Formats: sequence, C-alpha cells, structure tokens
Amino acid sequence: MADLEGAAPSSARRPVEAIEIKRRLGTLRFQTDSPEHAHITVKPEVCAQCPHSLCTFVCPAQCYERIEGKLVFRYEDCVECGACDIACDQGSVTWNFPRGTFGVRYAYG
Repeated sequence: MADLEGAAPSSARRPVEAIEIKRRLGTLRFQTDSPEHAHITVKPEVCAQCPHSLCTFVCPAQCYERIEGKLVFRYEDCVECGACDIACDQGSVTWNFPRGTFGVRYAYG
C-alpha cells in the first residue's frame, strides 16, 4: 500500500502508548455526590454470594474489584455507563442518574 503524499512512512510512526484506566479517568471532570446520594448502590451481602462477578469484567472504570475474595466497590470513578446494572443478574446493583450538578462532564476533543 502506498503512503499518502506528505504523510510519514508507516515505519516512522510512533507506537500508541497504552494509558492506564485510572490515569485516563483523571482527565475527566466530574463531581461526586455524597455516599448517601451515590448514583450506584451495591448490596455487599448479595455480592458475597455471586457466582461470577461479571461487574468486575464489564466496568470500564474498574470500579468493582475482588480483593481477598470480597467485592470492593468504589463509585467515585464511575463514568455512568450503566454496564454494571445490565451485567448484574443477582440484583445487587441499583443505578440511577446522578442528582443535579453531580456526575461526569464529558467534553468533545
């Protein structure tokens, strides 16, 4: 395949640097609400009995993590995609839109 005129040859291109998700989340602007008004609630007693922990695989922000066999949930990094609510077939996750001025502000570009 011929290179476009003026474009750098493919051998001169720099490889794309992989960026850790937590570092990338630091570039988002968001305001978390108080824990009493979190837009996601998780029932730990249900999670303790979960046979598959799908939430740990589907959450792009890695808000769910198994540590020493116990599910740990951190709502502060949530990007409000709702994937955990869809994936949880055990009835543990309750997801609501954030109140008022709280939540993620996405910017194009």
